[in-house]
Amino acid sequence: MAAEESRARILDAALAEFSTFGVAGARVDRIAKAAGVNKNLIYVYFENKETLFSTVLGSNLTKVYADLAFTPEDLPGYAERVFDFAMSNPALMRLIAWNGLEGGAGNPSTRDEAHAAKVAGLEAIRSEANGAEFSSDFLLTGVMALATAWSAAGPFGSTLGDRQLDHALLRRSIARAVEVLAAS
Repeated sequence: MAAEESRARILDAALAEFSTFGVAGARVDRIAKAAGVNKNLIYVYFENKETLFSTVLGSNLTKVYADLAFTPEDLPGYAERVFDFAMSNPALMRLIAWNGLEGGAGNPSTRDEAHAAKVAGLEAIRSEANGAEFSSDFLLTGVMALATAWSAAGPFGSTLGDRQLDHALLRRSIARAVEVLAAS
């Protein structure tokens, strides 16, 4: 097995482990078993469990930023794409939630940079608008909160009580709410 293949299998197994148990509850021996590698190899590649977590989070967020283009001129459309992504990637959404719950130790700088770039993009578009009620930072946070609230890691999950959500209706409702929020 090539080194790159082993590393990729470790990262896949670590995503599953960390999204289920967080950093504190994750076990390197379970990751090694799931990846089909020797436990010591994980330490050779990543030094420790926290570095492995940061690597898993960072590599997945980098893919998200590359695949999910931010469109400040179309915030409702962006919110729909974030919603679709969040609903299709429950393990990553749980991983992000664990990162927040455990103090953000795995918070890569690329996440901060991506957030700042999005806020700057909103500022550039909104600078011409007079009387915007909400700051661009607040608006972006609102968009993300709405778009991810029903994901696996959100406060509502994919159901409301015993009934399944109508994803198409929810998607349209989120887009409309973002449209109203952005107009304020």
